Amino acid sequence: MPTVTVDGVQIEVPDGVTALQACEMAGKEIPRFCYHERLSVAGNCRMCLVEVSPGPPKPAASCALPVADGMEIKTDSEMVKNARNGVMEFLLINHPLDCPICDQGGECDLQDQAMAYGRGGSRFEEHKRAVKDKHMGPLVKTIMTRCIHCTRCVRFATEVAGVPELGLLGRGEHAEITTYLEKSLDSELSANVIDLCPVGALTSKPYAFISRPWELSKTESVDVLDAVGASIRVDARQTEVLRVLPRLNEDVNEEWLADKSRYACDALSRQRLDRPYVRRDGKLTEARWDEAFAAIAHKMKGLDGRRIAAIAGDLCDAESMFVLKGLMDATGSPNRDCRQDGAKLPAEPRAAYVMNSGIAEIETADVVLLIGSNPRWEAPLVNTRLRKAWLQGGASIAMVGSQIDLTYPCENLGAGPDTLKAIATGSHPFAETLKRAERPLMIVGMGALARDDGEAVLATARSLAEACNVVRDDWNGFNVLHTAAARVGGLDLGFVPGADGCDVAGILDGASVGDIELVYLLGADEIDMSRLGNAFVVYQGHHGDAGAHRADVILPGAAYTEKNGTYVNTEGRVQLGRQAVQPPGDAREDWAIIRALSGVIDAGLEYVTLGDVRSAMVAANPIFEQVDARITPAWGGFGVAGVMDDTAFKSPIDNYYMTDPISRASETMAECTREFVAGSGDRTGTDG
Repeated sequence: MPTVTVDGVQIEVPDGVTALQACEMAGKEIPRFCYHERLSVAGNCRMCLVEVSPGPPKPAASCALPVADGMEIKTDSEMVKNARNGVMEFLLINHPLDCPICDQGGECDLQDQAMAYGRGGSRFEEHKRAVKDKHMGPLVKTIMTRCIHCTRCVRFATEVAGVPELGLLGRGEHAEITTYLEKSLDSELSANVIDLCPVGALTSKPYAFISRPWELSKTESVDVLDAVGASIRVDARQTEVLRVLPRLNEDVNEEWLADKSRYACDALSRQRLDRPYVRRDGKLTEARWDEAFAAIAHKMKGLDGRRIAAIAGDLCDAESMFVLKGLMDATGSPNRDCRQDGAKLPAEPRAAYVMNSGIAEIETADVVLLIGSNPRWEAPLVNTRLRKAWLQGGASIAMVGSQIDLTYPCENLGAGPDTLKAIATGSHPFAETLKRAERPLMIVGMGALARDDGEAVLATARSLAEACNVVRDDWNGFNVLHTAAARVGGLDLGFVPGADGCDVAGILDGASVGDIELVYLLGADEIDMSRLGNAFVVYQGHHGDAGAHRADVILPGAAYTEKNGTYVNTEGRVQLGRQAVQPPGDAREDWAIIRALSGVIDAGLEYVTLGDVRSAMVAANPIFEQVDARITPAWGGFGVAGVMDDTAFKSPIDNYYMTDPISRASETMAECTREFVAGSGDRTGTDG
């Protein structure tokens, strides 16, 4: 390991690090605009200048300078101070002085570094240049006159998002960052360029002129609009959520956030259920809580438990599902399910329904097989890990399913179960590729499991994993990629049919013929409401979506930003969502609503506080005590061998921007749908 001296302090650093990284290790802050630890080195801005000896008698760009043994680095010498003053003066030659109206104001790297390293004035008197703003879509607002050509956005789009649609055109004072074909930045990760931009040239279009950062209360939470469980920060003013930003979490989302998770928050104040409703004479009318509970209790009175059912939706927190399960048990009902898409997943063993390798370890795989999954739409932050595995590790990636553009080369082996069976039996050449791999990885999506033959597909995938060395003592590369934030938590809690109980399909069949007379929908909006027949429907949720339109009683619940809740992501990591604002109107936390209902129908649920519920959850399954930890589950048998349909695997998501009650109510997501999805067809074509 090389030994370097930074401002008189001698330290050892790993081989291959740069002078900038060495200074950071020594506790010295080095200003920078173009350098970013997750992007390639550009060396554009020259703000990171340091004095190095032995070496030429001039400042050196530390971001692009590898350290050598015996190197002496000075970060605060007179030469360095003068050089940084000069660089800042050059950067501000053409920068407009519009800080009071700039959306980056208060969060601007250029502001901060101008104060710390600028000289306090400019010697240039020439006219400032102006640059035409560019159209980058409904999410990113451009004020390109502010741009300092750090190229962070260009490198992110090319290297991380995998859509090389941004570039630097022209030379000298005519250089401009632009989309090559003057079109929208078509990526599910496009808004991350806003976080990367250090000067306010790229800002948030929906958030423009809405608020200032010092007006906002900031709450750390987790995202629930997909099953990745990205770490987020919810920024709110009084009772309204104004924006959602990513938080650093190396194990899950690094520092990125998908566009839907970032921008669907405008729907949290639209189409909300803020008071109870009861259907009277065929019309939903406003009611008090006691009237709504009385209507449910009247219907339940004398009703056999087997004629009652419950379905949990995709955004439910674990506490509400746990209390609802207790309510169903108290009524004697075995009919319950958290798999509203019909996914044929068992409640045990846990290895059958989680991402066993973990999200971060995806990028270490050398061979990847995707089965019935489109990770670009189902989990964009998982797709970035797959792209990194290909880009940095040279991973070979193949899929069984529809041909789609995943932003990296992906060989299509076939469309459906026949190909999967051939690989499992060893008759397909790709089976040998998996066997020879050091860290083979499989990702099974809901497009393969949410089918009538899902159990047979799952059994075949398990036999493939066991036969092709995907699962062994030191590595488990068998992964299930969920699309619902509530799914793993529901399976961990056993929110599946009890003895002789009905799953979602059975509940709908029973309701359509009158065998099931009361259906409790806990935020379940993705089922076929027309199959509920004449059943009495209780809908508990936060948006006026499909379930609310069909309901006989509506109980207004809290959205994920309005309650403290536990969620379990697709890799089985238990995470805590935290309340940022109060629920609107008469809406209440979901577990508390069910607990209050249990008192009216004498169901005997004795929880008083959220802590009581969580203690009972831990007693039922100790996994809920391991917050933010990923526990590797034991392998076991699962799936039911059988005949698979020859229908091709197809991702369940047709429109990335609208997949749940929140995103469907979002004006921003509607605009993205019009821009990127409507009339464009599926993303098909050549890979890469």
